[in-house]
Amino acid sequence: MADRYLRFTRTAPGRFLTRRLGLPQPVALHRWSAERPTLGGPLLHLTAGRSTLDLPPVLARTGLAAGAERPAAIVLDATGVRDVEALAEVHAALHPVVRSVAESGRVVVLGSPPDPTDHHQAAVQQALEGFTRSLGKETGRGRTVTLVRLADAEAAESTLRFLLSPRSAYVSGQVVEVGSGDVIVPEDWARPLAGRIALVTGAARGIGEAVARTLARDGAHVVCLDVPAAEADARRVAESIGGTALTLDITADDAGARIADALPERLDVLVHNAGITRDRTLANMAAERWGSVLEVNLASVLRTTDVLLARGVLRGHGSPEEGPGGGGRIVVTSSIAGIAGNVGQTNYAASKAGVIGLVRALAPRAQAEHGVTVNAVAPGFIETRMTAAVPLFVREAGRRMNSLGQGGLPVDVAETVAWLSGPGSGAVNGQVVRVCGQSLLGA
Repeated sequence: MADRYLRFTRTAPGRFLTRRLGLPQPVALHRWSAERPTLGGPLLHLTAGRSTLDLPPVLARTGLAAGAERPAAIVLDATGVRDVEALAEVHAALHPVVRSVAESGRVVVLGSPPDPTDHHQAAVQQALEGFTRSLGKETGRGRTVTLVRLADAEAAESTLRFLLSPRSAYVSGQVVEVGSGDVIVPEDWARPLAGRIALVTGAARGIGEAVARTLARDGAHVVCLDVPAAEADARRVAESIGGTALTLDITADDAGARIADALPERLDVLVHNAGITRDRTLANMAAERWGSVLEVNLASVLRTTDVLLARGVLRGHGSPEEGPGGGGRIVVTSSIAGIAGNVGQTNYAASKAGVIGLVRALAPRAQAEHGVTVNAVAPGFIETRMTAAVPLFVREAGRRMNSLGQGGLPVDVAETVAWLSGPGSGAVNGQVVRVCGQSLLGA
């Protein structure tokens, strides 16, 4: 359903009225397209503290170059900030220039992992999180602000490319930690998934369809999995992207084995997207409504993941004959409801919070034992057929209650999944990235 308010605020009467009444003034976000693949402006690189990162070569490869005109993005390297006095350099660096960032621009703050042996350094590096989240709520005009904690600039190239591009249009106020891992530089950054096989559950429509199309755009052969009732739609999507359709009930006990049998060679990327809602307040929720949501959204994810890892179908390393290697990827769809909760969704919120628990516990072990990273995306209000059915005033509140003042699109989730799925993202593990425009609840 079209966002009529967003269109109204782009007219002269709309701008005048919303300004006078103090109403949100969202802007049309610059999302990736073949015609406009970059932010289209210069990058301003600033430093606070004494950094040891060699950033210029990595930043030069993001597609943004230094320039004198209004910056499309600012990168502030604050990895060397170790005491409260050095925090003043963060203010001094950004204070004069933050207003100059172009509409739909980016501010990326780079920090270091908090050092448990140095409580002064840990305190000021944690301070950067509060700073970043607050700045994201101040900038307006479609600008986003993100904090990246890292120790190695090269390992963070995939992340910086994503955050400094139109692909991250609906990701703001987030903290991403880049550790160590199997990072492979793609031969072609425009098709980083070339030669890889990805499976997307719930791929017949909505967010799942957008994920399948985006992974295919990036070069993957995509297996589009959905329930038998959605076979026609699953085949339609698969045929349009040169992929393969696979229909089965993901909650069946043998679902994992059937997926493994259908992918005898290997699987490089597993995207758990299938999910359902059965909303009621707890006092009015029948056991069937509770159980069905937990079964689809959480239990099936646990079972199929266990089977695919145990059978070695999903793996991060292989011979050249077995595939490109470079790390296997699991990306699971959580929700902002799993972080902040939601009225009438105790079942759904429990399932999506459970997904976060899965990611945090499995990620280090899967990486160490299988060479596979495990991450989650947590969408906020995304414009889908499901949200179009929400009552008008609730829908409008969902759209406006974030720093960007509008709902996201399925492609916003898909772009985030594609970043986490790439071979260059092997150092991003155990992360839960909210794709919510910096929701004012839980983010």
